[in-house]
Amino acid sequence: MGNALNYLFYYCLIIPLSLLPHRVLYFLSDVMYLVVYRVVGYRKEVIYTNLRNSFPEKTEDELREIMRKYYHHMCDLVVESLKNFTISKKEADKRMTPRNAELPNSYFEKGKSLVFIGGHYGNWELYGVAVPLTIKHKMLALFTPLKNKFFDEKIRKSRSKFGLLMLSSEEIREQLELHKDQLTATIFASDQSPRKGQRAYWTTFLNQETGVQFGAEKFARQYNMAVITGGIFKVRRGYYEVHYQLICENPSELPEGEIMERFTRVQEDIIKKQPEYWLWSHKRWKYKKPLEE
Repeated sequence: MGNALNYLFYYCLIIPLSLLPHRVLYFLSDVMYLVVYRVVGYRKEVIYTNLRNSFPEKTEDELREIMRKYYHHMCDLVVESLKNFTISKKEADKRMTPRNAELPNSYFEKGKSLVFIGGHYGNWELYGVAVPLTIKHKMLALFTPLKNKFFDEKIRKSRSKFGLLMLSSEEIREQLELHKDQLTATIFASDQSPRKGQRAYWTTFLNQETGVQFGAEKFARQYNMAVITGGIFKVRRGYYEVHYQLICENPSELPEGEIMERFTRVQEDIIKKQPEYWLWSHKRWKYKKPLEE
């Protein structure tokens, strides 16, 4: 996409849509749901296979109902992500409420930096925008840069508007050095499939042998940071609550792999309670455990 088309798409479509009130955006989401689910069937086979393998005890009707609810939520995520480009601080704070921010903030008082390990559950995009409003640490997040430089810059700016610093894996160590006089909390999304050949911790997750990205644990051990996870629960349409849980305070005291094991168990419990809010359209189990492991 050339520069002219980038500008046209962003300023004539994305921003005008973003400025619409939530009630109009949710009407568009309902229309999108009919097209994406009923007509196109976006990744229906992937979603159904993931659900079938994860919940072998559920009936066909139960699986279809989870899938239907997931498509509704996915379409809501699309319009809510559009809204993030122009959302106000007041609105973001109102729609993403932490129920126990005192847990991570207690480590600010102790003078200890944090690693947040999260997953693609609830509305992780809005969480990234709103989290600096309630957490005292300097917030950093690992981010895979987009090939399109124009949209890479726009998305970074949107997610960083209230203080979150978006960083590539190449930038993170340099920024930690720059912020060495500040306490930081670095966000890792660790529930996606590891890249082929990437080091992974292997465990059972949702009834399947699963490779878990190891980067968050390695990072926490290297910098001796306390590790926190949690869930972003959907209270009602457009409103979420964050519930934090401590994984460990001193990573060096745990055996290797234990941090990712604890994270996986917490995520599994969260997903089982309300499965429709996890990212089922992701090909989570596309790689099998290498024989040498």
